[in-house]
Amino acid sequence: MSSLYTRSKEYTRSRKTQSDSPPSSPSPIAKTLRHERLSRLESATNPTTSDSSSYGDRASSRSSAYTRRENRLASLSARTEEESNRDYKKLYESALSENQKLKSKLQEAQLELADIKSKLEKAAQQKQEKTSDRSSMLEMEKREKRALERKLSEMEEEMKILTELKSDNQRLKDENGALIRVISKLSK
Repeated sequence: MSSLYTRSKEYTRSRKTQSDSPPSSPSPIAKTLRHERLSRLESATNPTTSDSSSYGDRASSRSSAYTRRENRLASLSARTEEESNRDYKKLYESALSENQKLKSKLQEAQLELADIKSKLEKAAQQKQEKTSDRSSMLEMEKREKRALERKLSEMEEEMKILTELKSDNQRLKDENGALIRVISKLSK
């Protein structure tokens, strides 16, 4: 009895694994093997005996079961093809929309890049103008500095001349005072 139990348990397991496996279309080799088995069964049956007719009925029921199974598998594979086609269509549409989004982002980035480039060029131009202004300002400052230095040197010369004139003037005053004293003494 335990041997029967284990057999039925194995049988249910094998049936369970067949039903759990994903539907797939039978390979051409499997189809030919089935047809060969069926043809052997049909040729082995003899319609004259009742025993063989029941065996033939079983074989025909098996063949119809096989054809039903094949039809079912074919319909399942057609469904999976349709679903995979739909999936591919969905994937294509999602990829297409993603591409459109990326293209718009790329255009935005290119516009932003062009804007930044123009700002950078303006800044560089302003800097160049400032440097040219600075250089012109530096030249002007140098000219002014030279002019001031010239004026300073001229003023220093004038100061020297003034000090000389003051000293001459003082000397002349002193001489004038001495002459006045001499004349006043002579006139007495």
